[in-house]
Amino acid sequence: MSLPRIGITLGDPGGIGPETVLKALSSRNSLPNISYLLFGSSLVIEEEKRTLNLNTEIHSFDETNDPQSPSISLLEINSPLKTVKKGSPSKENGEASFFFFQRAVEEVQKGTVQALVTAPISKHSWNLAGLKWSGHTDFLSQIYPQAIMTFWSEELKVALFSHHLPLKHALEKIKKKNLQDFFIFLHTTIESIKPGTFRFLVAGLNPHAGEEGLLGLEEEEEIIPAIAYAQKKGMRIDGPYPPDVVFRMALNHPEKIVIAHYHDQGLIPFKLESFENGVNVTLGLPFIRTSPDHGTAFDIAGQGKANPESMIEAIKLAYELSQ
Repeated sequence: MSLPRIGITLGDPGGIGPETVLKALSSRNSLPNISYLLFGSSLVIEEEKRTLNLNTEIHSFDETNDPQSPSISLLEINSPLKTVKKGSPSKENGEASFFFFQRAVEEVQKGTVQALVTAPISKHSWNLAGLKWSGHTDFLSQIYPQAIMTFWSEELKVALFSHHLPLKHALEKIKKKNLQDFFIFLHTTIESIKPGTFRFLVAGLNPHAGEEGLLGLEEEEEIIPAIAYAQKKGMRIDGPYPPDVVFRMALNHPEKIVIAHYHDQGLIPFKLESFENGVNVTLGLPFIRTSPDHGTAFDIAGQGKANPESMIEAIKLAYELSQ
């Protein structure tokens, strides 16, 4: 019987992605005993192994073989890389990281891997490479428009109604119909993965959740009616709760997910609590995609200092949810 196979992209070669991937895979006792397929470049892998003094065995990928025993293999992706420039954005690194990710998406769509874990990319590098997407989730949203950015840890779980938008544009999306559709799709998606597990707490948009209209009307006119609609559809959802207390209500309650209305409302408390072990999970796809919740950390890239804990948790969660 063939083993499950999880795909992992190396991320931006100039950042800490390759380092965290190799460190995570060298800690095999912490990971599921399955097969792992890397999407990247042997140039990047070998340079990172020398820097870290690792002898992790990585085979060339053979698509004709089903994995029968735990292993790590590499699918070599053509890219413009001749050398690896560490510690800053670059066009070549942006192109390479995009090619790694693009091929990985193709392979997970084909079923070559059961889930996908993506090491961090640099939005600046992608921009230098002339790419029109602002990151992994933005690219996936072009294919799967209902993709939802969520963040998971044992301490806190957060779902974002909108993600990489200017705040002005994010606020313009706070409409009853938009929220209704989002709540129901989030509920349906979560139920397909972990049925009957979670309760949702909706953050207010304004201070004190609007104070019954004294500090803003969005709660009364848009958010509360949308919550009532979702409740009638069978969703375990409550709120809106004042934004300055709702995250404490969910903290250390693994069955609760806070719904935040825009990027920083959800990410500031999440990263404050779970920066080292938090995982970015994209829901609403026909496959599971996870990622560490940190970036490329160019300031420490190539120095062997990167903490692989978030990558380890991303791999473990990808396996758990894909089962």
